[in-house]
Amino acid sequence: MFSFSSIKEYHSFLANTPNGCVLAVQHYLQKIKDTAHLNAYLEVFEEEALQRAVALDEERNLNKPIGKLHGVVVSLKDVICFKGHKVSAASKILEPYVSIYNATAVEKLLNAGAIVIGRNNCDEFAMGSANEHSAFGVVKNALNEKLVPGGSSGGSAVAVQANTCMISLGSDTGGSVRQPADFCGVVGVKPSYGRISRYGLIAYASSFDQIGIFGNSVEDVTLVLETIAGADDFDSTVSDKPVPDYLNEIGELSVNKKFRIAYFKEMLEHDALDKEIKLNILRQIDQLKAEGHIVTPLTFNLLKYIVPAYYVLTTAEASSNLSRFDGVRYGYRSKKNFTDLTEMYKATRSEGFGKEVKRRIMLGTFVLSAGYYDAYFTKAQQVRKILHTQTTEIFKDFDVLIGPTVPSTAFEIGNHSTDPVEIFLADIYTVFANLVGIPGISIPLYKHSNGMPFGLQVMSSHFDEVNLLAFSRKLLGR
Repeated sequence: MFSFSSIKEYHSFLANTPNGCVLAVQHYLQKIKDTAHLNAYLEVFEEEALQRAVALDEERNLNKPIGKLHGVVVSLKDVICFKGHKVSAASKILEPYVSIYNATAVEKLLNAGAIVIGRNNCDEFAMGSANEHSAFGVVKNALNEKLVPGGSSGGSAVAVQANTCMISLGSDTGGSVRQPADFCGVVGVKPSYGRISRYGLIAYASSFDQIGIFGNSVEDVTLVLETIAGADDFDSTVSDKPVPDYLNEIGELSVNKKFRIAYFKEMLEHDALDKEIKLNILRQIDQLKAEGHIVTPLTFNLLKYIVPAYYVLTTAEASSNLSRFDGVRYGYRSKKNFTDLTEMYKATRSEGFGKEVKRRIMLGTFVLSAGYYDAYFTKAQQVRKILHTQTTEIFKDFDVLIGPTVPSTAFEIGNHSTDPVEIFLADIYTVFANLVGIPGISIPLYKHSNGMPFGLQVMSSHFDEVNLLAFSRKLLGR
């Protein structure tokens, strides 16, 4: 019988099991079938995954060199391109589209020996915090099917939570990896902006988007990060900084280092924060102090501005990015009779886009309009600049910044469907990292009295994933 606890133990299993990759894929295919009602997968690559597993087993049995992720079973959020497979951004407007190339992150996964088992459901064009805005239905939380899994990468989080794969790639524009990781009780990391190539990631807001990783442990997501990170000729925004040997570097640090830790008082004192979440984080702070770490409260006066600034800027970028989906060259086109090209555009986009996507396109178009550009877009950019400057100063004195990931645990499906502003405000703790481009992670440390998990969010300075991951591993223990 196959079971999975970590990539390291899985590779030990493979060393003694000639058909180990096939056994792993068969196990996960059955788990996917058993949990199909959760709606985490839009498509499963059953035949292809089994064929690749056979090939990998043959290579290993011939003592050929194997990659870092040899046989690791991975799923992909439906915004990441995988050559020869559909990628729809969970939208009707792209439903029939088949990718003609691999995202750079996918190419690196494959080169390292990974097996892609399927594509995951998500909020349409990664716009949402509950995975209720997919054209293909709601994703359900595996721990309580009446609750949301979080979003927009809810399908990817549930794929790991429900044990249907070992690793899943998602995307994080304002918390879309960390928030569902929190709701589902798994590890979710968003690296620094530019650490992983965005080539092949369908754009929502290009200066915010970042591919992120879901896994069962800090060690597993660390191994995947060091595999898929790095420079890329196809992405001018990716960093050419050398990629550290993360897994080796975090080992000793997670055991011996005394960290300098900061937290924002205003985040813990916010009215929206669940009392049990606050209490557990305060206890964590006391425990860290008792262990000899330096923990310092900081004043953060810009908390009330970060969500408005985030939504002004991201909707503006979305308005621009999504203008390419017009029914002319690819994707969905309305079948109505048209009198002119403009009518075709209107009908196609009205039918093809969902309600939330339309809302954000209109908001973005509004803030970019001539009469309101300076009042909204320019002011939001100024807030972003101030935040970036303050963040740089903070990390001159501290290794990590800690706080809540989300104000509450997972809520009921449909609970916030009538008030979009309420769901926007739930991003209050996660959008900060995207506005300033720093890495962040949610680690599952706690359990609420309602039975649901919740995590601690950890952030660090730009391209300082080593401290981020070492500290997180210290707390989680794996």
